[in-house]
Amino acid sequence: MKAAVLHANRDLRYEEIEKPKAGFGEVVIRVKATGVCGSDIPRVLYDGAHFYPIVLGHEFAGIIDEIGEGVEGLNVGDYATGAPLRPCMKCPDCARGNYSLCKHYKFTGSSLFGSFADYVKVPAAGVVTFDKSIPFEQAAFFEPYTIGLHGIRQAKMQPGKTVAVVGAGTIGMMTAQWCVALGARKVVVFDIAKERLDLAIRLGCDAGINTLDEDYKEQAMALTDGVGYDYVYETAGQNITQRICFELAGNKSTVCFIGNSAKDVSFTAKQFELMNRKEFYLTGSWMSYSAPFPGEEWRLTAEYFANGKLKFDPGLISGKFPMKDAWKAFEMYLTPGLVKGKQMLVNED
Repeated sequence: MKAAVLHANRDLRYEEIEKPKAGFGEVVIRVKATGVCGSDIPRVLYDGAHFYPIVLGHEFAGIIDEIGEGVEGLNVGDYATGAPLRPCMKCPDCARGNYSLCKHYKFTGSSLFGSFADYVKVPAAGVVTFDKSIPFEQAAFFEPYTIGLHGIRQAKMQPGKTVAVVGAGTIGMMTAQWCVALGARKVVVFDIAKERLDLAIRLGCDAGINTLDEDYKEQAMALTDGVGYDYVYETAGQNITQRICFELAGNKSTVCFIGNSAKDVSFTAKQFELMNRKEFYLTGSWMSYSAPFPGEEWRLTAEYFANGKLKFDPGLISGKFPMKDAWKAFEMYLTPGLVKGKQMLVNED
């Protein structure tokens, strides 16, 4: 098969490698579309890979091509994705169903060859099928959607409440859509890019506020009659957005950090005191799994894709590239601000 193989920093080659074979309890999926995750960017551009050569990619959708022995309930030809996490299933966290917290896990597209290829091999236990009416490009967002839902579950969001989503990147959009679908009374998205805020409105959110506006706090509070938001989700992993969350939170609210920080986090004493004065609850969210594996996050995503409650908009995709041009997709990240959404790699028939 052909694959985009990373041989060294910024050395991504489209070349022929051995096609994976389905062993006991495994499935091989023919990849139709696969997204570039934010975690893939440092692996390709900034010496972030665990080893070389490696095939990256873990956000994918395709068609089951081969089924190994011992696999039941799946068929060749099914439209499917696969959870990239490979938990050990033996440690105390796995025994409790907290698979995201497993310290001995492996991960497709990181420690194991991934989906930037014609085919990818995954354990059948992590395979989730989806309705054939769903376009592969939409289904390639499966994993980001599950991350958003996991954060919502972590914060124990209740319907009928107000929600602020800070950061309108892919995960922010997925999180906001879930809040709308699950019955939030008002969902407001915060970002600095007008086109992303416009996209949030098209996807069903009630408002989009540009945090570059001098009066953005006044705009934000006006939408909650001055009391602040019941739930606040941070999805960008930036110090400034984390601080904004503390300001948007209402009394006795819940703040959930979904975004990953690449730098030290700092707050002024006055900013940090907001957590005490408002008595809000602060939690984090890591990956997207629950029991039974891979979890309700994955099953509900398939269901909400099929019933249309999770909407797809072409604006979610920044650029679409044939797999052979994978390097071109990554090269664009070297120009700040050029990529405005998900970079999608597709395998042409």
